[in-house]
Amino acid sequence: MQTSASVGGVDFFSLAAKRLDYIDQRQRVLAQNIANADTPSYQARDLTPFEKLLQGQQLTPVQTNPAHLGSSADTATLMTQPVTERAADGNTVNLEDQLTKVADDETSSAMVGNLWKTTMGLYLTALGRSS
Repeated sequence: MQTSASVGGVDFFSLAAKRLDYIDQRQRVLAQNIANADTPSYQARDLTPFEKLLQGQQLTPVQTNPAHLGSSADTATLMTQPVTERAADGNTVNLEDQLTKVADDETSSAMVGNLWKTTMGLYLTALGRSS
């Protein structure tokens, strides 16, 4: 039996798996940045934001009850700023920025894991099985 949670044509489990893969890849890049924090002329790297990878896919929340909040087209877009500081040796790694990104990814990973677990629990409940 194949189970799928699809909202607006987007499979939730596929999206969650893509997000976790993205976080894994990004953590590797950030770890390289941190490991090279003292390497002369090393340029800090990052991946394209996950949200940009989703461009072209419709991910609009559906308002299923008039009491629920609808989606808003006026949401702000958070953009990362270009590197403005460079060490005397040309290195652009800012450890504080890198560690903040690592913490953000850890939070995102935990959130995706919790959503996955909750969704699977709902499926099991609907099937009459306990989790």
